[in-house]
Amino acid sequence: MEALQTLVAENLWLILAIPVALFILGALLGHFLSRNRLVKAERDAENILTKARTQAEADKKEALLEAKDYRIHMRKELDEEIKERRHELQSAERKLGKREDQLDKRLEALEKRDKEIQGKHKEIASQQQEIQERKQQLNGLYQEQKEQLERISGMSVDQAKHLLLEKVEADVRRDAAMIIKRVEEETKEHARKKSRDILITTIQKIASDQTSEACVSTIPLPSDEVKGRIIGREGRNIRSFEQITGINLIIDDTPEAVVLSGFDPIRREVARLTLERLVADGRIHPGRIEEVYEKTATEIDEIVMEAGEQIAFESDVHDLHPELIRLLGRLKYRTSYGQNVLLHCKECAYIAGIMAAELGADPIVARRAGLLHDIGKSIDWEMQGGHAMIGAEHVKRYGESEQVVHAVAAHHEDVEPQSIEAVLVMIADTVSAARPGARRETLETYIKRLEKLEEVAQSFTGVERSFAIQAGREVRILVEPDKIDDVESSKLARDISKKIEAEVEYPGQIKVTVIRETRATEYAR
Repeated sequence: MEALQTLVAENLWLILAIPVALFILGALLGHFLSRNRLVKAERDAENILTKARTQAEADKKEALLEAKDYRIHMRKELDEEIKERRHELQSAERKLGKREDQLDKRLEALEKRDKEIQGKHKEIASQQQEIQERKQQLNGLYQEQKEQLERISGMSVDQAKHLLLEKVEADVRRDAAMIIKRVEEETKEHARKKSRDILITTIQKIASDQTSEACVSTIPLPSDEVKGRIIGREGRNIRSFEQITGINLIIDDTPEAVVLSGFDPIRREVARLTLERLVADGRIHPGRIEEVYEKTATEIDEIVMEAGEQIAFESDVHDLHPELIRLLGRLKYRTSYGQNVLLHCKECAYIAGIMAAELGADPIVARRAGLLHDIGKSIDWEMQGGHAMIGAEHVKRYGESEQVVHAVAAHHEDVEPQSIEAVLVMIADTVSAARPGARRETLETYIKRLEKLEEVAQSFTGVERSFAIQAGREVRILVEPDKIDDVESSKLARDISKKIEAEVEYPGQIKVTVIRETRATEYAR
């Protein structure tokens, strides 16, 4: 230990000198390194400055080039603009020069025209003076001619003026009458075409079936032996049957059939059903006949009410009195010229409603009146008078409106129609009855009707021959031309049509055509 201390003491200066030396050496080394970095930094700064100067010179040169290019470009644009402006100025100068030339020419023309106008003014002044002199001469001549005409005609100016006005007025009245006549004819033609279109449209919408019945009903029998049972002992069964039903029972040589005859269709239908049930049952005697008849009559009453209600519903007619419904239902068993009257009434309601809607009338009133117009036919054999007035009386009794009552009464012109609905019901009745296939009649009745039409036409003076053609829809009449002229031909056609309406019964309408022909014949020899 002591040795160590001694060693340390002896070498203390050396120990102290080493750190000092190391410090000095580190300071020298740091100074050297710092100097080297400084030198390097200065060198780098110098390089940066050199590069910046070089870049600045390049940018300067580039900016100078761009400025030079821009200056050249601007100068070029300025030169072009100056050139264009110079061109415009030259063009404007040329236009101004032309305009000056035109103005000079126009000024010369105006001066020339002014001179011509001055010359014409003088000429016009002389012409006016000449015209004035001639006018005075004409006035004198006019006065002389006027006095001369008054002496020749023996009338004054006012009298001649009045006469002329009367003639002009007559001519104007004649022209006005011709215009009015032409307008009336055009209006009538237009109305005919319009009404024809409405009727055609209405008829095309009709597609109802018709039944064909007469005043007799044929009942088929299983065998001829049943005829004896129907007659009964000493004819008591047939007498009882006819007395109870009110219908004639005809038994003849027709095999396996008997015929019921009666005008009342309801009674005939009840009798038909009664006889069919008696034949099917096999028990035929007076007590059984009465029992079956009463039961059948009750069923027919129910069928009649159902038919009336159904047809009113299909016709879109509501709130009818029950008695009117019953009368309508009775028409199910009534026919007119083979046409079922109930279906005819339904058609009329449909047609009248369509036409009323087309013409702006009341379709409800038209349908109602169309459905009820023939209701009098269900009871017309029980009362005096035509079916139109009977029907009108009944519909009024059971609460229908005055319009409906009037249309029912007027549909056969028993009273004059006063409303458009009444006229439409008349038209609907004619359309439904006159359309092809709606009605039929027997050959005997058909021939009698044609003979009656020709007889009515032949009853007039001057008629040479007459022909009923188109199944009685038209009558053509040949007249003697020396007795009937053109004016009388029109009057004759009207008179014949009126007489046909009064004396002949027919469905639809009949066209009356009068033909007057004059022939002159000579021979060349």
